[in-house]
Amino acid sequence: MQIHFKIIGILLMALALIHVIFPRYFNWKKELQALSLINRQMMTVHTIFIALTVFLMGLLCFTSTSDLIETKLGKTISLGFGIFWGIRFFVQFFGYSAKLWKGKAFETTVHILAISLWGYLVVVFFANAVY
Repeated sequence: MQIHFKIIGILLMALALIHVIFPRYFNWKKELQALSLINRQMMTVHTIFIALTVFLMGLLCFTSTSDLIETKLGKTISLGFGIFWGIRFFVQFFGYSAKLWKGKAFETTVHILAISLWGYLVVVFFANAVY
């Protein structure tokens, strides 16, 4: 289980850092122009805080592996993380239209990688919480 938490820590910190490219990759300067100032800024601020939360989650998994695995509090945190990523797993299927990825090689690959990552996180966190 220790190795899984280390891997998850690295993956989550990397995922958080990928958020840095979102504004440019998704062309937010142009795409969000039609939104009000508050909505444009909410997109930016919320993206920063989502990235920060994911980074800190990864840092916790990487640096406090033993505590997460061996203590009651760690198992409770794992349960919470499992619920969080479990919801994210289902959002991947029901929160995004298949039109966004079907028939597009890169987008389909990202979709499959996301499903795989969310599934891995759910399995490891729930397994740790239960055992």
